[in-house]
Amino acid sequence: MQNLRLSEQRLHNFNNMISINSLTLSFGSFDLLNNVNFHISDGDRIGLVGKNGAGKTTMLKLICGLQSPTKGQISVPAGCRIGYLPQIMEHHKGRTVLDEAMTVFAYFDELEKEVDGINAQLAERTDYESASYQKLFDRLTEINDILSLQSGEAKEAIATRTLMGLGFHKDELSRNTETFSQGWNMRIELAKILLSEPDILLLDEPTNHLDIESIEWLENYLKSYKGTILLISHDRKFLDNITTRTVEIMLGQIYDYKVPYSKYKELRAERIAQQKAAYENQQRMIEKTEDFIARFRYKPTKSNQVQSRIKALEKLDRIEIDEEDNSTLNVKFPPAPRSGDVAYKAVELSLGYPQKVVFRDANIELKRGEKVALVGRNGEGKTTLCRAIMKELDPLKGTSTVGYNVAIGYYAQNQEDVLDRNDTVFGTLDRIAVGEIRLKLRDILAAFLFKGEDIDKKVSVLSGGERARLAMAKLMLHPYNLLVLDEPTNHMDIRSKDVLKEALKAYDGSLIIVSHDRDFLDGLVDKLYEFRDGKVKEHLGGVEDFLRSRRLETLSELERKAPSEAGASKLSGATSAAKASCETKSYGDVATKGSSTSQTTEKPAQTVQKEGFRYLTKEQKKMQQRINFLEKEIAKDEKNMKSIEEALSSPIPSDEALLMELTRDYLNLKRDLDARTAEWEDLMIKMEE
Repeated sequence: MQNLRLSEQRLHNFNNMISINSLTLSFGSFDLLNNVNFHISDGDRIGLVGKNGAGKTTMLKLICGLQSPTKGQISVPAGCRIGYLPQIMEHHKGRTVLDEAMTVFAYFDELEKEVDGINAQLAERTDYESASYQKLFDRLTEINDILSLQSGEAKEAIATRTLMGLGFHKDELSRNTETFSQGWNMRIELAKILLSEPDILLLDEPTNHLDIESIEWLENYLKSYKGTILLISHDRKFLDNITTRTVEIMLGQIYDYKVPYSKYKELRAERIAQQKAAYENQQRMIEKTEDFIARFRYKPTKSNQVQSRIKALEKLDRIEIDEEDNSTLNVKFPPAPRSGDVAYKAVELSLGYPQKVVFRDANIELKRGEKVALVGRNGEGKTTLCRAIMKELDPLKGTSTVGYNVAIGYYAQNQEDVLDRNDTVFGTLDRIAVGEIRLKLRDILAAFLFKGEDIDKKVSVLSGGERARLAMAKLMLHPYNLLVLDEPTNHMDIRSKDVLKEALKAYDGSLIIVSHDRDFLDGLVDKLYEFRDGKVKEHLGGVEDFLRSRRLETLSELERKAPSEAGASKLSGATSAAKASCETKSYGDVATKGSSTSQTTEKPAQTVQKEGFRYLTKEQKKMQQRINFLEKEIAKDEKNMKSIEEALSSPIPSDEALLMELTRDYLNLKRDLDARTAEWEDLMIKMEE
């Protein structure tokens, strides 16, 4: 099995399980890894981090023996079982999903057959003192110890639970693997590795093809996993939740921190600051010493002191500042031209293909300036909707309408198909750029870390992260007011994702984004559309609110029971009281007006508000959702206007262009604020009617 390196012994507690000693890997004159040393101990949970191209994937291949170092060695104890999940792998065909997952247990089936054979031999033999008899007996003990570690639960049940945890529906387990996409086949391979329970898991970006709920399941699985984990991921929260140690690869060197990712960032900043302070102090001391030597070198009375200080300088252990790779994206989207109030609207929309309807009767609305995320299992229709928005797919039913004066910038998930592999980095932009922007192509590429000879590289030789950056650079060529981004952060390193997130937060147009990266979505969007079981459901709030509601919904489904007559009677009474308490109020202004005389205590305001929202009509709920959104945007506009007012009230900037830009921004904000306030007032009046 290519992706799972197996050996039979799994009973040792390894100390310094894997040792990397003086390891160097060179390509010509370039050292990707230079004299690297570190150890992986039993039970370690390590996050391997670094920029795209730093050598993270190469390190996993070296540990697996799939690649050999130029110098140095990697020591892996005999009997250490390694499970390796690469980014790209071969997928097996001709079996069902469940049957393919069950192949991992063939190893244990063979051991059980071997046990039967050994028992048969031992029953017939009488040479109890012979070496061959003792060898058979030792082998039997060894195999029984291995089998005793396996769960007593039926293997098919374990495999089914693991596959369903990774997102498969039960009725999909009987489908052949070749009927699934590459992303779903990756989940099958991941399930096989988890089911094999190796001593050490090497996972290279395992969340790239997982949806949010599957990522949460994998997190919980890995938290209770008893083996060692070495993990590459660009998902900050995933790293923080799984790892307790962070190993950074930067410019060929290793920096080892015994803390999770977020804490590592803090300690790394402190280490660099302390290193710089110590370096500066030492440089001042050296400068003073050299000045003393220069001044008194030829004075006989000072000769002893001069010689002493010369020797001290020669013996001095000079502090060096670790070289840093500070290159980073510099992304700022062009200002969005003003569009109509509705950027995109779908009414009773059904999409799919002749052989399958993906989802039905979806109602989706994106107002100007809104930022929404599309979430859900792979294959539920998120990319299908993006294709419909781009007019690449016609509706089976209903309408899909782009708003007035909306210009769409589209980032497709399948960059391998969209980008011309035979074109160069520069040619990719030059071919579609028009007007004065052609003069700025090199600057745009430099902002996305394509500098010097990089711009002449063929697309075919770019890494996944480089292709993602090139596709994003294409969006800089035109001033779009609606960005449709389908998994833009796949293969992007954490630093690049942070820069892109801030650029999207500052972007003043509308945004539709497909992503499973919780940290990336957190604080970026304030509404989500969940694609699930052929339906599309709207969720107000951020990604954490959505996850909280999904967990509660799952629990309620598990705990739901048919109510008794008495329970139904009580529910009816509570419903009447709730309706009475909010009969003349909107959700945003619910009070306890007209309390029943039979009630001795008032309900908390928050509880009454929730009950009020429950009994609004569908149209009222939509209006209330829009009111909530407008209130957030109005608060943002007022805050931004206040900042500009403070800037303008300070001494007048000498830069006239800056003054004009501030004034223009202020007027645009005021225009938006007036429009939103007017819409808010109209909606509040309608809610009171």
